[in-house]
Amino acid sequence: MYADDKHSTSSADEKVFDSKEIEAIAIPDFDDPNIDKDDAIAGVLEDDSPYPEVRSAVSNTDDPTIPASTIRSWLIGIIWAILIPGLNQFFFFRYPSVIVNGIVAQLLAFPIGRAWARIVPNWKIFGVSLNPGPFTIKEHVIVTIMATVGYQSAYATDIIAVQRVYYNQIYNFGYQWMVVMSTQLIGFSIGGVARRFLVQPPSMIWPTNLVTCALFNTLHAQTYAGIGSRGGISRELFFLYAFLGSGCWYVMPGYLFQALSYFSWVCWIAPNNIRLNQMFGYVHGMGMSLFTFDWAQIAYIGSPLATPWWAEANILAGFLFFFWFLTPILYFTNAWDSQYMPISSRGSYDNTGETYNVTRITNADATFNQAAYKEYSPLFISTTFAISYGLSFASITATITHAFLFYRKQIWVQARRSIHEQPDIHARLMSRYPQVPEWWYAIIFVIMFVFGCVAIEVWDTKFPIQYFILALVISILTAFVYVIPIGMIQAITNQQIGLNVITELIIGYALPGRPVAMMMFKTWGYITMAQALQFTSDFKLGHYMKVPPRTMFFAQVLAAMIAGTVQLGVQAWMFTNIPNMCSPDQKDGFICPSTEVFGTASIIWGVIGPARQFSKGQVYYALTFFFLVGFLCPLFAYLISLKFPTSFIRYVNFPIIFSGTGYIPPATAINYVPWAMVGFIFQYWMRRRHFSWWTKYNYVLSAGLDSGVAVSAVLIFFCLQYPRNGTIGLNSIQKWWGNTVPFETADGKAIPLRSVPDGGFFGPRTWS
Repeated sequence: MYADDKHSTSSADEKVFDSKEIEAIAIPDFDDPNIDKDDAIAGVLEDDSPYPEVRSAVSNTDDPTIPASTIRSWLIGIIWAILIPGLNQFFFFRYPSVIVNGIVAQLLAFPIGRAWARIVPNWKIFGVSLNPGPFTIKEHVIVTIMATVGYQSAYATDIIAVQRVYYNQIYNFGYQWMVVMSTQLIGFSIGGVARRFLVQPPSMIWPTNLVTCALFNTLHAQTYAGIGSRGGISRELFFLYAFLGSGCWYVMPGYLFQALSYFSWVCWIAPNNIRLNQMFGYVHGMGMSLFTFDWAQIAYIGSPLATPWWAEANILAGFLFFFWFLTPILYFTNAWDSQYMPISSRGSYDNTGETYNVTRITNADATFNQAAYKEYSPLFISTTFAISYGLSFASITATITHAFLFYRKQIWVQARRSIHEQPDIHARLMSRYPQVPEWWYAIIFVIMFVFGCVAIEVWDTKFPIQYFILALVISILTAFVYVIPIGMIQAITNQQIGLNVITELIIGYALPGRPVAMMMFKTWGYITMAQALQFTSDFKLGHYMKVPPRTMFFAQVLAAMIAGTVQLGVQAWMFTNIPNMCSPDQKDGFICPSTEVFGTASIIWGVIGPARQFSKGQVYYALTFFFLVGFLCPLFAYLISLKFPTSFIRYVNFPIIFSGTGYIPPATAINYVPWAMVGFIFQYWMRRRHFSWWTKYNYVLSAGLDSGVAVSAVLIFFCLQYPRNGTIGLNSIQKWWGNTVPFETADGKAIPLRSVPDGGFFGPRTWS
């Protein structure tokens, strides 16, 4: 196999590396916990990746004659760029929200593409063939990229939702479209810079992409050395079994027996014991009941079969210390008067324990009214919410410290190294394709900048244009300072570190009392990094699958524009047609958890401002010391690693420890503990004890489970929950014990440990 591969990929002008040179370049210049050094020493690197995860999922050959950019791939891709983002926007406002990821499009596009090749006549339009032959793997990649580039809800759609729900502002579609387009696409301009650091180096494995690659090669029956020679059923048949089993089973926790999803069995024994419910509950508790039988809950923060175990262990360690150890201590000692609120919650509270009514402290134009604030109440948040802000502060400083201490050599080497001088086989195969010119990124930046200016100036956003420019300057500076280290951490660990708190801090102090301006500043300042990383992740997928970069670029830009437009349309339809949208008791689960978190942040940082929350003398001042904690922890780890280079400390990654629980809220313990347990089984035990099985089936299993749940959730909603205004099974299935018991406990009802006496309040006596 290796001999054939070398022959098929050699060319007259290709540089030939001897084995010593290959080993010297391919092994990363930092202590990479993912690398298999035994294989590296054995000389596997010359014609394949030094990482077994990559070898098991990615082919090390390429045929440049395989078509990628065809009418077929573009048309099917556009269809999926409409369907997947539309469905995800629909589920975005529901909890638990099932994400219909690109795997569904990847799975269903395959028979569609093959049917096209079999049925559509081979006519030509302007010289371009409608049916260029068999549906190729590269066409399949283009379709999947178009489905995934905008598959998640656009960050700016939360601005639109919060304006409607919290501040009663409903602007027309032109405003919404320009805001979403500008915030979604402006991050692409950073992609060209990040590509050299985050795509070409073989150490940047991007674990989530490996699931996608494994499914591509399974569907197209690609055979390559990395999948091994294990016997047993084919990966195609294994995927089918996993897909059908996952889809059929999800009917139980997703509809017939929801207690299997919220399996807080301890709370069912003593439903009125508040302390017990706070520790073992899954809705507003710490989730010490441990188990769930719902893959949608387990994979809510990402598939545990795609993240390396050492990264999952870091996240689990952070969760155990900060949420199962520190949080109960703070809560039961009544720090921040937290006992008057649930121990875990997405929302904000006033000093009577009721939901914070932001309309009581804002003017008609949604600006801050200080006199009304003094008459009403300070803002309070649950203990887990407060801890999550502290961890966000720590991750900001920890990321810079960790990247400088552990990755500075590689960053410097990559900064000096030409794109065409990459060591591994995948980069050498990709070097034959033309790269994306830098000025393409500049054009996108200028157009999206104009869109942003128009949206800010034409509509009453209270967002001065100079602050928009400041947001872009900060986003660009942040991109150069943070995108590379954050991207390296995500590419190695499968975990992205969010830095939206930086922008919230800046605008909160600079322009307090303007929540809409704060949300816009945060979105433009933060989403640049997130979109750059999404762009880079997709480019890594194209890198693995050997798709021409320019084709990838156009596919991403077009799909992002289509996805954002569709999501706005779906969101408008939902708010118009679904009753009680975003209410806590919405009968179909459309309680808008992310919008609630986003709205709470707009109150904290935009209306009231961080000066009244985190400055010295304020309620949550102690959380600012997390900045110092985040700076010092990687330093201690680095010094220990110098003294004991082979100890476990080499696996400790403090940016991941601090940011790995960043989904809390709206996520809870139910989304972390079972996730880590499954990760231990497959990413540690199976990988070590049954490596050949893991190599052949692990990523295929992940793809099958995700696909089955996503398809099943769509069918359940549109067949059983949406028809007849949700009255199907109203007095039978919907009312039986198995669907009500998780929500009839003190945990489900969010009962706090202490109650406020009638006419009383808690917290400070005076505030301003």
